[in-house]
This record gives sequence, C-alpha cells and structure tokens, in this order.
Amino acid sequence: MATPDSLTLFTGLGLSENKARETLKNAALSTQLREAATQAQRTLGSAIDKATGTLLYGLASRLRDTRRLSFLVSYIANKKIHTELQLSAALEYVRSHPLDPIDTEDFEQECGVGVVVTPEQIEEAVEATINRHRSQLLVERYRFNMGLLMGEARAALRWADGKMIKHEVDMQVLHLLGPKMEADLEKKPKAAKARLEETDRKTAKVVENGEVAGQTLSLMEQLRGEALKFHKPGENYKTPGYVTTPHTMDLLKQHLEITGGQVRTRFPPEPNGILHIGHAKAINFNFGYAKANNGICFLRFDDTNPEKEEAKFFTAIHDMVTWLGYTPYKVTYASDYFDQLYAWAVELIRRGQAYVCHQKVEELKGHNSLPSPWRERPIEESLLLFEAMRKGKFAEGEATLRMKLVMEDGKMDPVAYRVKYTPHHRTGDKWCIYPTYDYTHCLCDSIEHITHSLCTKEFQARRSSYFWLCNALDVYCPVQWEYGRLNLHYAVVSKRKILQLVAAGAVRDWDDPRLFTLTALRRRGFPPEAINNFCARVGVTVAQTTMEPHLLEACVRDVLNDTAPRAMAVLEPLQVAITNFPAPKPLDIQVPNFPADETKGFHQVPFASTIFIERTDFKEESEPGYKRLAMGQPVGLRHTGYVIELQRVVKGSSGCVECLEVTCRRADSGEKPKAFIHWVSQPLVCEIRLYERLFQHKNPEDPVEVPGGFLSDLNPASLQVVEGALVDCSVALAKPFDKFQFERLGYFSVDPDSQQGQLIFNRTVTLKEDPGKV
Repeated sequence: MATPDSLTLFTGLGLSENKARETLKNAALSTQLREAATQAQRTLGSAIDKATGTLLYGLASRLRDTRRLSFLVSYIANKKIHTELQLSAALEYVRSHPLDPIDTEDFEQECGVGVVVTPEQIEEAVEATINRHRSQLLVERYRFNMGLLMGEARAALRWADGKMIKHEVDMQVLHLLGPKMEADLEKKPKAAKARLEETDRKTAKVVENGEVAGQTLSLMEQLRGEALKFHKPGENYKTPGYVTTPHTMDLLKQHLEITGGQVRTRFPPEPNGILHIGHAKAINFNFGYAKANNGICFLRFDDTNPEKEEAKFFTAIHDMVTWLGYTPYKVTYASDYFDQLYAWAVELIRRGQAYVCHQKVEELKGHNSLPSPWRERPIEESLLLFEAMRKGKFAEGEATLRMKLVMEDGKMDPVAYRVKYTPHHRTGDKWCIYPTYDYTHCLCDSIEHITHSLCTKEFQARRSSYFWLCNALDVYCPVQWEYGRLNLHYAVVSKRKILQLVAAGAVRDWDDPRLFTLTALRRRGFPPEAINNFCARVGVTVAQTTMEPHLLEACVRDVLNDTAPRAMAVLEPLQVAITNFPAPKPLDIQVPNFPADETKGFHQVPFASTIFIERTDFKEESEPGYKRLAMGQPVGLRHTGYVIELQRVVKGSSGCVECLEVTCRRADSGEKPKAFIHWVSQPLVCEIRLYERLFQHKNPEDPVEVPGGFLSDLNPASLQVVEGALVDCSVALAKPFDKFQFERLGYFSVDPDSQQGQLIFNRTVTLKEDPGKV
C-alpha cells in the first residue's frame, strides 16, 4: 500500500493521483523516482515545478545505470537540462559512455548544456525553411504539410524550444498566406497520393524498367511539385500548351492501343562526353518517374553528330546509368531510325513545310539571321536538291534542309539536315547527311511512343518546334515537360571546359575525382545511392537549382556510415615502442566492422610492441584543451583495452621526434584517459590521395567573380598525395572501389590505379562537414 509521504511526493512532481499510485506499484521505479525527487528538493526546495517533475519522472523511468542518477538529477535541478530533447541526449550519452569518469565538458556539449537559441535565430531558421518550400506553399496553402516546416527548422536548431518554433512557423505562414479561406478547409485530394502508396506497398516481384526486381522504391514520393500534375497516358491534350489537330484524337487512340496506357520515358544523352551530376538528376527523374508509375524508360543515344562521338562515351554512359541502379527497358539509337527520319524529311518537303537552303553557317547563327532567299523554292526543286545532298553532290556547308517555322525564342526556320562527310560508328558511310537535334528528338520520341518527354529548361525554346514537327507530319505527338537543371557551386561541367582542364594538366582525365562527372564521383568513392538520394532531396522544380557541394557530401556520409566497414590508417606515422608489452608475441585484436552494430562482424588486426600513431596525436608538452598523448597525459588505444603513457621522446640529429617510448596498462586498471586514438601495427604501406575543391570561388565561370577565367581560379591545394601512409592489414585484399571508414580520418575508396601489394586510396569525404566550406 502506498505511503502518504510517497504519494504526496509524487503528486508534488505533477503526477496525477492515479499515475502516482501506478508508479508506487513498481518498486524499482518508485525507489529511483523517490531518490531523484529527494535530491532535487535539496537544490530547489520542497516545491518542484511540473516541467522539472516531468523530466525527473522521465529520468527515473528510462535510466538503466543507477550510478548516473545523482549526476543527471543535479543537471535537471540546476536547470542545465531543461527539455525532453536534452534529457534524451543525456540518457544516450551515459548509455554509450559507461566508464568512469564522465567527461563533463564533452557531456555538456553533446547535450546542449548552456546553448542559448535566440528568437532571432528561430526567426531566421523558419524563414529559410519557408523560402525553400515557398512555391509549394503558395499552391497548397494550408493543406501543405506544416510538420515538414517544423521538422526542418528543428533540424537546423537542435536545442531550440519546440513551442517557440511552432509559434514562429504559424506566424510566418499566416504572414505569407493570410487568413484561411473556405477553400483551405477542404481536404487535400488523395488520388495521386493513394496511387503512390499503392505502388510503395508492392514489395513483391514487380517489373522495374523491363526487368523483374525485388522491390519498388518509388522516387516520386520525394520528387516534389510539378511532377504530380502530369497527364495520364493518352490524355496529352489536357496539358496546357499542347497543340491539337483534327488527327490528334485518332493518333492518341492508336498510341494507347500500342502502349496499353503504359507510362514511357527516355533518357537521351549525346555520346560526345561523360555524364555529370546534372545528368544524374535527369536519369533519376526519367527512370524514377517511369518506375513509380509501373512504366518503362528507354536509354536512347542521340548519335546524330559523328564528328564528336566516341565509343568510350557510349560505354561510359551506359555504365553510369547501370551504376545508378537503373536498367533501361531498351537501349536505342537515333541512328536506328535514320531511314524513317529521311522518309519523313522527304514528306515534309512534299507538304511544303521544308526547303533546301544555301545560306552559309555564319549567316544562320544567332536569332536575327537574314530570311533565306530560298524559302519559297518550288517543292520539286527542293526534293531533287535534298536527294542530291544524300548522294554527296554538295560539300559540307553548301546546303541544308530547313523547316518552315519560327521557334519560341524567335529563331526562324531551324535546320533539319546538314552535310557531313564523317563515317558513322554504326551506319558507316551509308549517310553523308545527318539530322539535327531539333528534327530528330521529337520524331524519335514519337516512334518510341514516349508519353512524357522530360528535359531541362534550356529546351523550352524548342517546344514549339517539337509540337509543330509531329503535327506537320501527322504522327503521334508526345508531351514535352521542362524542369530546372541541377548545378553545383565550385564546379564546371561543360565538356569543352573539362577538356581545357585536362589539356592544362589541372586534372588527369574525365574521371579525375575533383570533377563532378559521374565517373569522377564513382572513382572518388561516392556511392550511387547517395547521388540518387541527393537528387531526390533536390526534387524536380521549374527553376534552375544550384546547390552547395557539402549537401551532396552529407548524403554520401549518410550512406557510407552504414555501409563502409571501419579500418585504421595513419597518414603521418610516428613510431611508438611499448617497453612493457604484455605478451611475448603480437596479440590478435578483434575490431568491429561497424562499432554501432557488432552483428555485422569483426576483423582481426595485430597489436605488437611497436605501433604507429598519427604525429598530430602527440605533443611534447600538453596545453589547455589538448587531450591526446603528452608527457603526463596518457591516451587509450582504440579497440585494444590498453592505455599508453609516455616515458621518453627519442629525437634524431635534426631535433625531429623519431620515436616515442611508452608503457602500457589495462584500461580498466586505473583512471580513464581523456582520449582514445587510432593506431596501426605491422601495417601495409599505401598511397592516400586527399582531395579538396578544384576551384576557389563559388562560381568559377562568372567573369565578375573570376575576371581571369575559370583556369585562373584553380585551387593549388586541391590534391595532396601521401605516399608513405600506413593502413592496417585488414584491407589487404581490397579491390578497386571498395570503401572504408578510416577511423577518425574520413571515408576512403580504393582507386583503380592500385596494384598488387600497392593500394591507393582516395579520400571520399571527411567524417564531419568542414564549417569553413559551408
């Protein structure tokens, strides 16, 4: 039976009488809560406010290590821990730091003790969050998920008061949208959402871009905005701006008979360069949209310019699509359709919609070129001349086939065919005339019955020619939809400029890890999942997006933290001799591959009387704030269970420290050291390449920011090669592209330059974001 004193004590903490009586039935909980409350009263007096009482109850009910009760109660009673968030962090800290003594400085930092979040900071964080979602907020108004705003603001200000953040969100949303209107009270339509949820639930075998896969991972739940407004297959005419003709409905009916109402997209790269991070967004959007709607996506090479196309680019592009996790329904080429495209060009002339022109290339450049004097040439004459073009009767530049239309950007009569005496990689010498992008693209989309032709914003000016050409030939007309291109600061991605970088010796090739081509990112060690996650976070927006590289790197850390096994490496080795080593031969140390989840296995490393540590982990004399090895300041060796203490510093003739002599003891036989450092013993010698940003300014191509041009903006410290680094023997059998976390140093990937017995590692990213680079 509950004693009156205990019942009064518990209700005094803010517990209801029923809750207090239930608590008293649990002997362990009531004992711990009574002790916590009694200790708090010594500081606060007999009256304890409800907020503090709630924290004390949370502490008593969740704390497993009773030794820490007094320590944590003192922080609550002294108002150093005053939120549920801080209490959770404190409980997690004592759980993960079971050894005495607790490092109070580290504890307070991890628990936000003393951190003051001002109203101004909350206002700025909420404003930034709302600005990121402004366009969607204006569309959805109060039906927008306000919890998303709260979550992002809380993520930016970890220790801020949740109620203050909510109040600020409410105020700023009201300021942006005004009071709620009647339409705001209507429920949000669920049709599109329900369709997505149904797709997400299908975790059994499904068709994934032409192949059977184990699960559906819909990207559409992460792709925001305009994508959800897409037309259904066969309902192209419902799209704003879509041009219809008397034949449109019959053509759409035939289209549905062929496709069965299936979503069809395509990724259509030109095989004249390597894909970059912007292409990753296009790949994710095209393949992801098809996948989310149980559709198919073609990989179609736009191989209409044989002068610039190379076999290595075809291979690299296909490899990168596969690397990102996508399997094309079919790999096609614009050249597959050269015969049909030529036949349609003849038909276009017959319909009076195209003509052969002899204006020079220079005369056709720009948007204010002179009208062609051959625009009204007789149809029969153009037919004969076009045939002559095909038979090689004209030199390059002497004749072109032009279409009779004015494009959205004002450009008149774009070229459909030009003469090029360059053998084609697939058709050889069959053709000496080749179609242009403006002519080829929409017709290839039509042939493949693409439902959604997704392209970046710069192609918006070609939308009119897209619709015009399909309708001029009375063929099925897909819908073109433009989205904002993805760019990164501190980067150049144009093919021409990357070639300049290679020629100048600034980078080695297209796959130099300092570039943002996909082959370069793979070589650096970026996992494809991280790139896909980054693209999904960016989302699909109409406006061009330029992102900071550190946001991509954060996605990389998220993936590698769970997938890269741990190892130990030393970049700047300092030899350490343990004079009282506890065994006559090296010990075998079991190191967890993932310390946070030991079920993922262990690897074994030797621990001998001679080890190597980082030179930066030693100082001859300690100084305030320094926690690693110094005279009179021991350190622990990670995973060994041993602590070493400096006895003697051995220097060479130049005065440089060459070796340290130390003694060791079991970690549990004395005072806990301030720090634990990594080490290697009987290691492998390897080369490590440390990468930094290639450019010094955010926008190296901006003549205002960099007047001397992007080649003048190169960062001289973008690559540091460490040739004498040491790594533990657990990585001896690593293969190119294998990834590791070198403890305390960062994430690293094996470079393809590695040879038998000579491993080379690229630093992918550091363990934590460098605040100086944000």
